[in-house]
Amino acid sequence: MTPAQWDIFKRAARMEKLNKVPMAMIIDSPWIPGYVGVKHMDFFLDPQVWFESHRKIHAEFPDIIFVPGYWLEYGMAAEPSVLGSKIKFWQDNTPSEYHMLFNIEDVDKLPEYEVEADAFMAMTLHRLRMQRQQVLDTGEIFTMATARGPMCTAGFARNTSDFMIDLVEKPEWAHKLLDLCTRLIIDWLKAQVKVMGPTVEGIFLLDDIVGFVNEDHYQEFCHPYLKRICDAFPKDWVKLYHNDASIEACLEHLPDCGFNMLNWGKQTDIADVKARVGDRICLMGNVNPLEVGVRGTPAEVRAATLDVLEKGANNGKGLVLSVGGGTSPGMPRENIVAMKAALDEFNKAHFGSA
Repeated sequence: MTPAQWDIFKRAARMEKLNKVPMAMIIDSPWIPGYVGVKHMDFFLDPQVWFESHRKIHAEFPDIIFVPGYWLEYGMAAEPSVLGSKIKFWQDNTPSEYHMLFNIEDVDKLPEYEVEADAFMAMTLHRLRMQRQQVLDTGEIFTMATARGPMCTAGFARNTSDFMIDLVEKPEWAHKLLDLCTRLIIDWLKAQVKVMGPTVEGIFLLDDIVGFVNEDHYQEFCHPYLKRICDAFPKDWVKLYHNDASIEACLEHLPDCGFNMLNWGKQTDIADVKARVGDRICLMGNVNPLEVGVRGTPAEVRAATLDVLEKGANNGKGLVLSVGGGTSPGMPRENIVAMKAALDEFNKAHFGSA
């Protein structure tokens, strides 16, 4: 992000009134390589391919805020790799993880982690150090540290289906694994902040597995750990939570964790979300990313975008237009352009400027 974009994003998260609705999109390795026409393996392992891919997109859409910006990630590999998960790389897809914690009781046998030295966390931090100045030379800054959440990380390490059973049959061991994951995530986020520098004033936490549990299990196994992560960072930072699974069990509780911005999926209409959380959290969403964003026509994208804006806009307060989740693989340029054009149309009609 540019400093000006980051200022807008921060003000939106703080529920300040803006002179127009901004647009932001989460872009990462599921979408970027296909869009710019490179192999995933090259995107992950060739520093210049990674850098030029981001720079091309940022130059092509200068009026869209890309979250978190120049994002150095290896799919979802960083967190589970430190807990011993097997990581597979593919030429034309993001990496996949295979769990190696076959018995949850073995969590006590895992060696102490070292964020600076272990697996893909160590590689990511090295690449950040190596390419930090290259990014800063573009005029953009690093703004947010990113991590998968405790439930997501535990699910990757243990196997999500088995971990869901553990919540019921072995809750004490589930808590041990979640505690470990939470400590790891906090240290991981702090290590990124240290490397990226003083412009970082936010955290971005992604955890879809929270959407797999009911409200009682959310309160026991999710909320305390999410809150610990938020509490580990300054109160006035941007704290963005992403979950494009179900948010039905957690929605009203997220502001109490400390999150001030929510990016959620297509399952829950923005009018319903707004009615339930009001002005307690800034909404970043939620044009349908697949059926509309990828498969829809520009006309359908325009209609869906205006629907979200009409339902979610609050005189320029508490809404950042986005798709419902990350940018899905295959979303074409014409649909991004259509989404931005619909936003400009809405802003001009409601605020007098695009």
